[in-house]
Amino acid sequence: MLEKETINFEKTVIAGIVTQNQSEEKLSEYLDELEFLTYTAGGEVIKRFSQKMERPNPKTFLGTGKIDEIHLYIKENDVKTIIFDDELSPAQQKNITKILDIKVLDRTNLILDIFAQRAETSYARTQVELAQYQYLLPRLTGMWTHLERQRGGIGMRGPGETEIETDRRIVRDRIALLKEKIRTIDRQMSIQRGNRGALVRVALVGYTNVGKSTLMNVISKSEVFVENKLFATLDTTVRKVVIKNLPFLLSDTVGFIRKLPTQLVDSFKSTLDEVREADLLLHVVDISHPEFEDHIASVNQILKDIKSDDKATIMVFNKIDAYKPLTIDSDDLMTEKTTRHNTLEEWKATWMGNVGEKNALFISAVNKENFEEFREKVYEAVRAIHISRFPYNNFLYPDYKENTAEEKEE
Repeated sequence: MLEKETINFEKTVIAGIVTQNQSEEKLSEYLDELEFLTYTAGGEVIKRFSQKMERPNPKTFLGTGKIDEIHLYIKENDVKTIIFDDELSPAQQKNITKILDIKVLDRTNLILDIFAQRAETSYARTQVELAQYQYLLPRLTGMWTHLERQRGGIGMRGPGETEIETDRRIVRDRIALLKEKIRTIDRQMSIQRGNRGALVRVALVGYTNVGKSTLMNVISKSEVFVENKLFATLDTTVRKVVIKNLPFLLSDTVGFIRKLPTQLVDSFKSTLDEVREADLLLHVVDISHPEFEDHIASVNQILKDIKSDDKATIMVFNKIDAYKPLTIDSDDLMTEKTTRHNTLEEWKATWMGNVGEKNALFISAVNKENFEEFREKVYEAVRAIHISRFPYNNFLYPDYKENTAEEKEE
């Protein structure tokens, strides 16, 4: 009998603060997500720490007493890593590391680490490496990074130049090199996108782990990697899809997340270009997640940041098979009903009214529930774009009264 493979998770604690702008409930939600991120990166969260503060301590983020409490706990429990939910300043990271004497990360650092693990192609690895160096550069003070000496040595080091100055020069040179490499690949990818012809472009967008890749597999019958972890896929996958007799291009893009590091937005420019250049967005939402409305707001903000919030969009509420509303006992007179108590039918009525009946769908990509309705609405939207672009080709894509034999088999 084969032994079950064991995974050695790194013992980790996580920390965050409650402020006027971030309630205790909201922090709990963020720490839930941070714990999932930690698990994705290979860590096991054994304890959470939080503190109510007006603003973060400029020296140690948390107060002195809370830092002492954490220090005692990590010594007693052999903790290897602490991860903060917000981005630490270089000074905060340096001071906390000196006190706790363990690995100190923040949410940005953690997301960058996950991206580094998940990057499969040379292009994705280059993008992630650039983001990591941009994050590292202001944090070099007080730490000797032992970077590989790509420059330096006899005749290269200036008089009195210190190790940290040498490191900064190496990092800046590396950043310049990576930026040039990405510009070269971006030009090539731009040419490739231009060579795709006049086909309508559709992009799947959404929060991470909402089922975009699963939906991509079902629509295009491709094999895009799927896993119940955050950022399972980084590289944009583009497939030619035909619904009825209408072809179009469908791209699966990297998932978005709250507090997405700005370094990643900058370095993943080409990936986001698939969204910028799309004619139609399919905004996929995990309706079974209790915070799905916050996820929608986060995605919409990123779309606004990359100037793509005005594109034609169909809201695709996925995972209806997993949706479970909170229930209230009939004799419970104290609990106030909130949106978390909504039935699926109530959510349908809400969102159909919010975005219009033609632009909201409720499906299960795994079970292919309501999938024919999904295909039909995507077909109608793509056909409308095609007709507006090529009115003289209207006769090529008449409305079908029934599906073809091939589609009936599906």
